[in-house]
Amino acid sequence: MTIKVGDKVPTVKLKQMTPDGMRDVDTGEFFKGKTVVVFAVPGAFTPTCSAKHLPGFVEKAAQIKAKGVDAIACLSVNDAFVMSAWGKDQKAEGKVQMLADGNGDFTRAVGLELDASGNGLGKRSQRYAMVVEDGVIKTLNVEKPGTFEVSSADAILKAL
Repeated sequence: MTIKVGDKVPTVKLKQMTPDGMRDVDTGEFFKGKTVVVFAVPGAFTPTCSAKHLPGFVEKAAQIKAKGVDAIACLSVNDAFVMSAWGKDQKAEGKVQMLADGNGDFTRAVGLELDASGNGLGKRSQRYAMVVEDGVIKTLNVEKPGTFEVSSADAILKAL
């Protein structure tokens, strides 16, 4: 079942690279007492994700945060090393936190798994964006497969 507006974000452990190495990110703590924009992509370094999705949030980070958002996070079913490298490549540091859902635990828990096995990618995340306030989903924009319309930085800016 897919998570919906009004639901609490599930508590799972994600991974994030820091200057001191890899660290666990407990989603219960990550969202607690903050307004967070999370957007998920099917894969780091993939065409739409690298050309449009992540760059839009990097470019508009200041505008999004000016609307009262405490953090912006990019989530993908990739490992923390890949997410870190992709963040560096996209100049996301200080703007977008790169969170790895390497085992797909969060993605499955929110019911937004995508089977991309036909393309050799295995189980991934659907493309979506959500606004979370103190752990509760206030906005959830899930893309239809193959589209990039409702989860963009511009769409989230309008929703804020």
